[in-house]
Amino acid sequence: MELKHTYGFYALFTLMTLAGGAIAIAFSIIFGQSDLFFNMIFSRTDLTSGLILGIAMAATAVLSVFAAVQRNHNTGGLVALNWMLLIDFVIVLVVGTRLWFFSLRQRAEFFNIYAALPPASRVQIQDMFSCCGYFMGNDSTAVIGTGFCANATFADTLNATVSSNFCVTPITARTDYTLNNTSIYAYMVPVIGLFLASLSVIQQRSEIERFKKIDAKRGGRGFV
Repeated sequence: MELKHTYGFYALFTLMTLAGGAIAIAFSIIFGQSDLFFNMIFSRTDLTSGLILGIAMAATAVLSVFAAVQRNHNTGGLVALNWMLLIDFVIVLVVGTRLWFFSLRQRAEFFNIYAALPPASRVQIQDMFSCCGYFMGNDSTAVIGTGFCANATFADTLNATVSSNFCVTPITARTDYTLNNTSIYAYMVPVIGLFLASLSVIQQRSEIERFKKIDAKRGGRGFV
């Protein structure tokens, strides 16, 4: 593959890395807004991790441009870029794995989150989904004189009926959609792609410099 073709892939993955960083920063800001379900799904640690990932990928894209404009004999910028890409890889792996494990334990994880919500928020969820409690009608129920769960007696009677009257199913259905569409592992594509493109650029630049040295020793011109 010619160097110009390699640079084409290099530029493509650099743009993808920059776009990925911008998306990660934007999502961290959007998910950090005051929203009942976003606040249940993403903790402050998750949002901070997403922000760090976004900044790291944006910095990687800037470093990629700097490395590309250096002269052929200088590959220090590309080497630094590859180390930065390894850091990005680790961040994506850690953040993605953390969210993945959380998604596997949603029903249990959200029980503690739901129970810790203020009563007004639990009432909002109960009225939104016409449900009471979490696993059972009378666990973690915020009983107020109005709304779907108007009193404790009604909540208790739900334990003898279908499980769809409990909040665990609609809550996890709502949060599962968000978690499954937060594809952190997709950030691996530009990271790995740019890493491979960078290695190819280093290899081809080294070949060009080697041929130049051979040509200089032969005293000829136009060998490369």
